[in-house]
Amino acid sequence: MRLSLEQLIPIPLKDKISEYNSRVWNQDIIINAGEKIFIQAPSGTGKTTLIHFLTRLRTDYEGKIHWSAYDMNTVKPEQLSQLRASYISTIYQDLRLFPKLTAWENLEVKRRLTNTVSEHDAEKWMDRLGIKHKMNSLASTMSYGEQQRLAIVRAMLQPFEWLLMDEPFSHLDHANTQKAIGLINEVVQLNNAGLILADLEDNDYFTYTRKLLL
Repeated sequence: MRLSLEQLIPIPLKDKISEYNSRVWNQDIIINAGEKIFIQAPSGTGKTTLIHFLTRLRTDYEGKIHWSAYDMNTVKPEQLSQLRASYISTIYQDLRLFPKLTAWENLEVKRRLTNTVSEHDAEKWMDRLGIKHKMNSLASTMSYGEQQRLAIVRAMLQPFEWLLMDEPFSHLDHANTQKAIGLINEVVQLNNAGLILADLEDNDYFTYTRKLLL
């Protein structure tokens, strides 16, 4: 699945875009299947906004977004549901966990919907990221770092051709970041998928094919 951006401009930032040296906003960009893209986004340049545009959580933009045949400007609800369930998995900055469900229940909501990963693997991945002991804890009682790791595992529990990530390791120490990177790399390779990571500071978490300044 290929991502195409045509002269994309966030309306709230429209008057400021000319001040940025952006390689994303107001550009024509094609990102091919399987690419690993890092988008460095200084504060205030619309990092989270971009991720929300790509998943159609927000539509206050000018320009066009295409995921192959999916035109995000005119996509129908059933098509959008299919896109999110089968082709695009996302780790949002605000995580979007269900606070009144346990850690395991948060995973089961995703796992049972997609039915692509076994309970054993889901539990194994929790163990790898050091949160298996929190299986029966409410998400709201977990530390932010634990919640972040839970959100990472949850994103792995569906088929995807693209993994989108918005500051996925912001509350993890080096050791836990490396564990999470290892799991993500493994599942991305298993799915023969591409990834887009947006973050404030430059990094080499993955072997990127391109780095773009937002």
